[in-house]
Amino acid sequence: MEFRIDSGVLTDAVAWAARVLPARSPMPVLGGLLLEAADGRLRVSGLDHEASARIEVEADTDVEGRALVLGRRLLDICKVLPRGLTELAVEGARLSVTSGEARFGLSLLPLDDYPAPPALPEVRGLVDGDAFATAVGQVAVAAGRDDSLPVLTGIRLALDGTVMTLAATDRYRYAVRTLEWKPEAEGGEPADVVVPARRLTEIARSLAGAGPARLALDGGSIGFESDGLRTITRLLDGRLPRHDKLFALGDHALAATDRAPLTEAVKRVAVVAEGDSPVQLTFTPTSIHLQAGYEDDVASQRLPATLTGPDTLTVAFNPGYLMDALTALDAQKVHFHLLGPGQRALLTDGPQPTHRHLLMSVKPLV
Repeated sequence: MEFRIDSGVLTDAVAWAARVLPARSPMPVLGGLLLEAADGRLRVSGLDHEASARIEVEADTDVEGRALVLGRRLLDICKVLPRGLTELAVEGARLSVTSGEARFGLSLLPLDDYPAPPALPEVRGLVDGDAFATAVGQVAVAAGRDDSLPVLTGIRLALDGTVMTLAATDRYRYAVRTLEWKPEAEGGEPADVVVPARRLTEIARSLAGAGPARLALDGGSIGFESDGLRTITRLLDGRLPRHDKLFALGDHALAATDRAPLTEAVKRVAVVAEGDSPVQLTFTPTSIHLQAGYEDDVASQRLPATLTGPDTLTVAFNPGYLMDALTALDAQKVHFHLLGPGQRALLTDGPQPTHRHLLMSVKPLV
């Protein structure tokens, strides 16, 4: 195998495929990246027991062939290559990497021991890469981090007609986002699965700017394919708690204010909040008053707002959770659907929301 490629293109391809490599594995070959050069293309592939990734880029292929090398070592080399044309070639039992006056040699791993990559599941339809990346980012902030509860570290992905629903919860908050997608067949079969949040976030970021992406799904795995990229990951067992009843607030107050100024104000007053001590929000028909801190260490700010329902209503939130929700919302105004102190509160991006974020309010400041 022998080919030439721009060092920047090579680095990006290797970095993308190396994301799925396991940190530790009893099978050394799973730490490898498979390089395949043919017909003016370079294919870089990596896999572990949970996910696989493959990317194809243009390259000048003088001699077709395949080589398996330690992926993270190759990535370390790529990061320090001089800019410009890089030549890679198999020379006996090693892969040589030459860029300018810099030259590296990497031992080859046995190809015969490398597992076959999983097949792409059945393609179910198309989703816009940019819209999907935005939506995943908006719900991922609410995904759990506790690996002892694996299903809560996932993002629910549900397909129903032309609507895709993404949702995540860590038991203390719950984010839901809907977006349009294009099923392969009209009236296609609905689906409801849970995808590891970290994997789905990485996939979504790589699809941003790539145009329409094919979504493939079966009973055990989900795959995405777009513009030379292909990645497949296993699904999580179990289901997330349903959000329907949680989000049905019944009779409640409605407040609204500009999102960006409120985000800055929460960030500002929270500097005096000790640990997870709350930020208090007091709504009136014309304003919102923010307050944080205790005794002499306090901060406050007032902003314009509207309140429909009571004359005044005070709620308080964990400042980190509130910041996550406000940052994730992508709208000029944020709407608060409020039951009262210590009860559920729903933040939305409008009267007919596509993004909803549920928070539990806490005891207001004394």
